[in-house]
Amino acid sequence: MTTKPKISFKKEVRLSGSGGQGLLTVGLILAEAATSEGLNVTQTQSYGAASRGGSSRADVIISNQPIYYPEATRFDALVALTQESCDKFLPSLGENGILIVDTVFVKNYNVTDQKVFALPFTMIAMEQLGSALPTNILALSFLVYATEIVSEKALKAAITNFKPQFAESNLKAMKLAKKLVAEYDLPMQE
Repeated sequence: MTTKPKISFKKEVRLSGSGGQGLLTVGLILAEAATSEGLNVTQTQSYGAASRGGSSRADVIISNQPIYYPEATRFDALVALTQESCDKFLPSLGENGILIVDTVFVKNYNVTDQKVFALPFTMIAMEQLGSALPTNILALSFLVYATEIVSEKALKAAITNFKPQFAESNLKAMKLAKKLVAEYDLPMQE
């Protein structure tokens, strides 16, 4: 009896913006969600000299094969929450990559073969969740629902476990992201 060869996959994600937007947190959450599904993961981060306002990014590489280089170099998905991060990292978004931007802060982006999801994530969080704080979870959850890079179940568990004191508001952000993806008429996992 022969077995089918396992299909190899590797996804590189960059989450970028400025210090204080919680990008390092969502990078850790995404890495935890992928790890819980038995996948190989690397998570690296970089931030500017100022903890708030300086540039910030988290890279997450997810694969079912060994990962030999820990930093994302050609992204399958880029989340840009500031114009500076979009300008800086957009050239490294791969062909057929996915760009997710917060239109509150990102006004200009030029893509060719990439798919773009442009939403005012910060404004949506403020209006529908009462605070800009869960913008990071809203954008991460949108990414997960739009790409199915990890399962909804794994994301929910990682969000709940990471900082339990914020679980309620973060799960509301996750639910709102699912609604936003549905409005884009994208297929979603159940």
